[in-house]
Amino acid sequence: MPYRIVEDLPTNLREILPLHAQEIFVKTFNNAWQEYQDTNRLAEVSHEEIAFRTAWSAVKKKYVKNQRTGKWELKD
Repeated sequence: MPYRIVEDLPTNLREILPLHAQEIFVKTFNNAWQEYQDTNRLAEVSHEEIAFRTAWSAVKKKYVKNQRTGKWELKD
């Protein structure tokens, strides 16, 4: 299901991702949700899983997880 706003994200994502990363996640997830809506025919990966993977990939282009704190930080 698409997210209307960042506040709709699961709590765990809001706690570890900075606001900008949350915005990237929501935008990318929603775009992937729309683009790959006909992928339910692929039994091994769900439509929602594809959208989540795509969103995380977009976040990882600009952010890196701090192994000590578990929070995501902007790449240098």
